[in-house]
Amino acid sequence: MDHRASAVSTTSADQSPTIMVASRNNKASNSNKFGVTMSVMLASLSVFISLFTVVAIADEPVSDLNVASKPIEHCYLKGVSDRLICGSIKVAENPNKPDGKQIDIHYAVIPAIKPSYPQEAMLAIAGGPGQSALDNAAGFDRMLSQVREQRDILLIDQRGTGRSNILSCEVGDINALTYNDDDLDTPAETKKCLQASDNDVTQYGSEIALTDFEAVRQHLGYQKLHIYGVSYGTRMAQLYMRHYPQSIATVSLDGVVPMQQSVFAISNAIERATQLMIKDCKQSATCNEQFPNLQQALNDVDAQLAVAPYKGMVSDPYTSEKTELVFTRSKFQTSIRLALYSTSTRALLPHAIYQASQGDMQAMLGLYSLSIGSLDLAMGMHASVVCGEDLPRITDKIRTQMQATYTGKTMLKGIEETCEIWKMPTVEHSFSEPISSDIPTLLLSGELDPATPPAWGDLATAKLANSLHLVAPYATHNVAAQSCANQLIADLVTSGTVKDIDGSCLDKDVSRSFYLNASSVEVLPSESAVPSKNQTFTESDKAKD
Repeated sequence: MDHRASAVSTTSADQSPTIMVASRNNKASNSNKFGVTMSVMLASLSVFISLFTVVAIADEPVSDLNVASKPIEHCYLKGVSDRLICGSIKVAENPNKPDGKQIDIHYAVIPAIKPSYPQEAMLAIAGGPGQSALDNAAGFDRMLSQVREQRDILLIDQRGTGRSNILSCEVGDINALTYNDDDLDTPAETKKCLQASDNDVTQYGSEIALTDFEAVRQHLGYQKLHIYGVSYGTRMAQLYMRHYPQSIATVSLDGVVPMQQSVFAISNAIERATQLMIKDCKQSATCNEQFPNLQQALNDVDAQLAVAPYKGMVSDPYTSEKTELVFTRSKFQTSIRLALYSTSTRALLPHAIYQASQGDMQAMLGLYSLSIGSLDLAMGMHASVVCGEDLPRITDKIRTQMQATYTGKTMLKGIEETCEIWKMPTVEHSFSEPISSDIPTLLLSGELDPATPPAWGDLATAKLANSLHLVAPYATHNVAAQSCANQLIADLVTSGTVKDIDGSCLDKDVSRSFYLNASSVEVLPSESAVPSKNQTFTESDKAKD
């Protein structure tokens, strides 16, 4: 929440929508109409009870669970050329009803190049919430390639995602260009989705899913896991630290969602990242010359779309044929938000915003089209998580912040309408307590992150006695995919300590030049030495030295 997420994304997201209606078909059905998941339309609403009892998580092995398994098979996953090991275990949907409905939890193992540590694996947890780890195998394989030199990479589709009894609803193709998302009836779509489901959606929160992860570990015989979580996946990693510390060797948290924080605080993070983008353009002589008063241009477009959607003819981003476009305020804000997740698309924003202020939506349409199909989230699982774990924890301060921006306001309205129908049990108060652990933990934050800002990483370290928080000054969301952080993660896995990790490589300027027009970019000055500013939080035990 992404791995763009997040929505929260969290994702990988990870930047994730509110409701759970989705089309799995993202291909064009004719020359100027292409299918789009409803989740993309609702991305601006997303983040990162009483009728049911929350299932308690026991801090003991789960080997006594009634877990069946299918034979392990060899398989291939998209984007990974190597032959992998795949399988599944069967677990009770409701752990309190072991003889009730059973669901399959699917996993894949990317085998180590040289299996020097056969009793260890790196568990990579996807963001969202709602992303499939198996569908993101290629990204994890790239990011964790150095870890894979000696250890397996374990991927698990969390219950309600991917192949593990996915919670989603099919609505078929809609025309993403002409669809007016202001017309969406969130309560009606939520009711339709819930009525069509034969699943107990209250059983798809984070803590219940954690027992599945531990069951897979035991099923595969790994004695210890090194855990990498991105965006919402960092919440799952922290819960693993809380409930099954004996199973963990090291932890890497990338784009940190602290346990103390409701993901709805993301609305403030979005505004922060937007202002950093505008500031960077203003501080660049060429960008500022080309796009003076960028803030005013952004305000002007937003004000115009607040009155009525833009309607006009544009070139189809896939066919170049002339076609109609209905561009709403929601589409505009969502396009900006999702573009901020990547350094590549962030570099396009000043040009796209300025063109839109001149009445030309073609560049902004390009950014919007990139988001279509990129948020392949299981929206039912997403709702189960945020309705039970995040909406109840919205403070008056967060609510005020959300009401101050269009994105925050629509996000709050949408999720409240969804959760009123979804009716997830609220997590226990202890859920929000910071993780207390001495497991070696590396935390990674991107200074430009629009979802999980560096302050969230600081918050997560409150009771992590053996942790190191590094901030990559030029990264956005998912630091390991944009910098040398993948090497730092491998160093942690190899050494088992954060004390000797040198994060100075994160200071390398990997920022993208801003696009000055549709075909050229600004020229950046030659790389020069910059002071190290990424190590904002050192080991908690430093004071003991």
